[in-house]
Amino acid sequence: MANEVIDIGSRLELFVDDYLIDKITGAELRLHKPTPREVAIVHDKPWEGNVCFYHTVFRDGDHFKMYHRGAHYDERIEKITHQVVCYAESKDGIHWYKPELGIIEFNGSKKNNIIWDGIGSHNFAPFKDSNPNCESDERYKALASGEGGLYPFKSSDGVHWSLMSDKPVITRGAFDSQNLAFWDTTRNRYVDFHRGFMEGVRAIMTCTSTDFINWTDPVWLEYPSAPLEAVHKVTAERSEHLYTNQITPYYRAPHIFMGFPKRFVPTRTAVKHHSPGVSDAVFMTSRDGLRFKRWGEAIIRPGLQKERWGNRNNMIAWGILETESDIPDTPNELSLYSMEGYYQGESCQMRRFILRIDGFVSVQAPLSGGELVTKPIVFEGKKLVINFSTSAAGSIRVEIQDVAGKLVDGFTLSDCAEIFGDAIERVVTWKAGSDLSKLTGKPIRLRFVIKDSDLYSMQFH
Repeated sequence: MANEVIDIGSRLELFVDDYLIDKITGAELRLHKPTPREVAIVHDKPWEGNVCFYHTVFRDGDHFKMYHRGAHYDERIEKITHQVVCYAESKDGIHWYKPELGIIEFNGSKKNNIIWDGIGSHNFAPFKDSNPNCESDERYKALASGEGGLYPFKSSDGVHWSLMSDKPVITRGAFDSQNLAFWDTTRNRYVDFHRGFMEGVRAIMTCTSTDFINWTDPVWLEYPSAPLEAVHKVTAERSEHLYTNQITPYYRAPHIFMGFPKRFVPTRTAVKHHSPGVSDAVFMTSRDGLRFKRWGEAIIRPGLQKERWGNRNNMIAWGILETESDIPDTPNELSLYSMEGYYQGESCQMRRFILRIDGFVSVQAPLSGGELVTKPIVFEGKKLVINFSTSAAGSIRVEIQDVAGKLVDGFTLSDCAEIFGDAIERVVTWKAGSDLSKLTGKPIRLRFVIKDSDLYSMQFH
């Protein structure tokens, strides 16, 4: 309802959907594409190979962790020769190394970075548990598939793992993919997202748990506003599968879930290959973990590299990392990692892609101008901060209204200092200053007037 007041408190809000938008004219929500950078890691060890898959990355204190399947497809015998779970680390999220762990023997030697070889090696998907009541020996958890469903794992250090149950804890679904779980800090529960088949097409199911052992019955994700070309099955002749889901809470705004599914089109083949199909990556978000806004356009296209047009490439790793920019005196950026070279040669690799912080979607308008009016909101804080980018000629101005649209004295459009430039955080000021204390707790609307600019997010500090 347009007049329903939304309490946003002091949390960061991204314009990735229309949750806060009442009216938008002359502007639009624009999906942004990450920029490809260097190859982050090459899987060329004997225990790795050309079908290393299902990557997970996350920050852990002063370093970053990466997990993935180590596997190789031998074209001569037309089968995968081995499957193990491998581990890598990085100090900056850019340069990755493979520690010699001495845990698992491979071809007569333990000089490798293998952490698991057994049930679940196909698609081991770990996470660091942020549940405040988590036991110390369960600080890291994982789900992985085995006979009958998904099995739970635990670890005290993220390297040495053991089963939490000798029976599967989630049994309804199809589990030959990266099946994910994490602690939902907004709703205080574990959330799972795993594969299912809907009328023969790969799709996504979800369930929840309070203890990681007992889970609710899985249900299908919903896409209420998805365009026709983005639904699971377009026609009887052509289907578009969501091969993985890669759903994670956005670390700066954990009430927003972001997903980067690998969209698989099995009826198209771009390069000669023993298995048909092409893939890209799409983007979707949710505020309840069930209903998602899903973009029909790809967030990562295969691009000009021939190897990325091969079967099952372009899958994004699960996890969003904040990393340093290599351009001096510029803010940190976001790093995503995407597969290339799958099924080709003796190895495959992950390429890093970068995006500005909060830069997935923006409210964008041309120089002729556009505007956005929010639904009624209540906030906590003293200052309004925005993440934005303008051209040299572009600008953003902000006006504060009451619920009925009446201007708030001192905070009109003409009172607002013209905002131009490019910043992750810029305080909005008016002639009277930036202090909004007297409006805290009162329902208001914000009107943004935008010219040749992008507005990514906002927050009351």
